[in-house]
Amino acid sequence: MTNWRAVGIGFLIELVLSIVGAILPVIGQLFAAVVGGFAAGYIAGGGLGRGFWHGLLAGALGGIIVAVLVGLLVAVFDVALGFGGLLGGSVLVIGVGLAFIMAIPSAIAGAVGSLLA
Repeated sequence: MTNWRAVGIGFLIELVLSIVGAILPVIGQLFAAVVGGFAAGYIAGGGLGRGFWHGLLAGALGGIIVAVLVGLLVAVFDVALGFGGLLGGSVLVIGVGLAFIMAIPSAIAGAVGSLLA
């Protein structure tokens, strides 16, 4: 059974660190994914599989929500500038794809975190 408290805490950590990590785009986001996934796995405990699952959920959830918000923001600015909002959809698709890629290090860190719990 999924421990949504662990996933939520991992997601919040990833969100905060992603905002701070915007200064160093790739390194900061990767660091956020690893720390958030580790926290989710550590809180969930229960072995490699359970930690992997909770880290994966925290990473994917965080990435998808951030991608949707950035896509909506870009779409609003596109419409305001007269471009028709097409760029927002592209940003959303790329963002969701990157969210799934960034969920992998989060899941691995979750598995490590569960071992240390």
